[in-house]
Amino acid sequence: MLKEMAASGQTAPCSSASISNYFSSDHPDENKWMDCVHCGMCLEACPTYLETGQEQHSPRGRVHLIKSVAEGKIQLNEQFADPVFQCLDCRACTTACPADVDVGGLIEEARGQIRQAMPLKGWKGAVSMFFLKGLFPYQERMHTLSGLLKFYQRSGLQKVVRKTGALKVMPDHLANMESIMPAIKPSVQKKYKDVDVIPARGVPKARVSMLTGCIMDVMFGDINQSTINVLTHNDNEVTIPKKQTCCGALHVHAGDRKTGRKLAKQNIEAFENSEKVVVNAAGCGCALKEYPELFKDDPEWKARAEAFSEKVEDVSKYLYDTGYEKPQSPLNKKITYHDACHLAHGQGVRHEPRQMLKDIPGVDYTELSNADTCCGSAGIYNITNPEMAEAVLDRKMEDVPQEVEMISMGNPGCMLQMAMGVQKYGRKSEIVHTVQLLDWAYQKDKQMIQGDRSKAAAEKG
Repeated sequence: MLKEMAASGQTAPCSSASISNYFSSDHPDENKWMDCVHCGMCLEACPTYLETGQEQHSPRGRVHLIKSVAEGKIQLNEQFADPVFQCLDCRACTTACPADVDVGGLIEEARGQIRQAMPLKGWKGAVSMFFLKGLFPYQERMHTLSGLLKFYQRSGLQKVVRKTGALKVMPDHLANMESIMPAIKPSVQKKYKDVDVIPARGVPKARVSMLTGCIMDVMFGDINQSTINVLTHNDNEVTIPKKQTCCGALHVHAGDRKTGRKLAKQNIEAFENSEKVVVNAAGCGCALKEYPELFKDDPEWKARAEAFSEKVEDVSKYLYDTGYEKPQSPLNKKITYHDACHLAHGQGVRHEPRQMLKDIPGVDYTELSNADTCCGSAGIYNITNPEMAEAVLDRKMEDVPQEVEMISMGNPGCMLQMAMGVQKYGRKSEIVHTVQLLDWAYQKDKQMIQGDRSKAAAEKG
């Protein structure tokens, strides 16, 4: 086995007693599990444990398994891999933990070790190679994908595919995803490719740089545009660094930490001269803030990653902290709010987006029970673990009030997953990003002002 590893360029597992059956580099950090006393406070917060009732699918069970590999008691094999990859990495356990044990960090490090020992092969390996390494890291390829999806939707091909039942040949969870795919809107990367600085509405109070994301800019270009609208409305100049790339969150979640580091380096360099990096996708923001973890064995890049991560801010927190104009025009909608896991548990942002919603006139806000429990999206978890993802989504939908007209949130993966839940249960609720609602309210304000001016001009004439 060691000869095969050497031939493939892998590093043999380290013989150190502290990390016995792990590879010598980038192994799980023992400091992260030392504070776990297996008290069980995390159990009720864990979606997979609630579904299975099995200890190996609980946070403390996974921590015990990760520690056991380090102690040489178990191997890096399928029995270890299954509970590690069944984890949603939602971070709810860390919020519940009295000792703040970083289970999410341990899970991601363990996945990196598993993929070194057991690389994906066959069709799974091919799919992973195509999307994670061949598509997401390249903006031009993502723009090509956006164009293809737009053609699929607008040419009539999508209607033909749906009417003929061609989607039935696909697995149910993939067919469901196609059925809720949003209308593709223009990419802000392409729209502002020749613009160095998008000007503020009034006297600039700050200049911020925006992460456009890969999936966000392809599937949710309108949300990126709303983010720019809201930032500039509140007197921020906005820049979109040209050399930015995918945040790498999906790669790290999948155990491909090498590509994750490569993308992290590119983003750190792209935003090196930025004073503030604003993000509208919870998963991306959390990944950017955790870049230092990827470079724990590289002091130079760790220092650069730490400096970078301090500049990263979710758009709702940035607006709240720097002050935003409260809209004057009512939206008159019944709204609830879902906490994206990597915003609430990963970044500790909870109050700010709720306050933004409550500051919009006419919003009838209803608090969502268990708002910070996972919806089952978890990056690409709903693709790799569809049955568990659907079970977690079912629990989530039970808590959504029947009367709400809109469900607001701050992450694209959650938006797609919750849209499937709304469709499955025959609800009429619209899935929206929090920043969109603020943008729409501002647009109504502008229309009202323009109307008043037109009326005054007519009366004067």
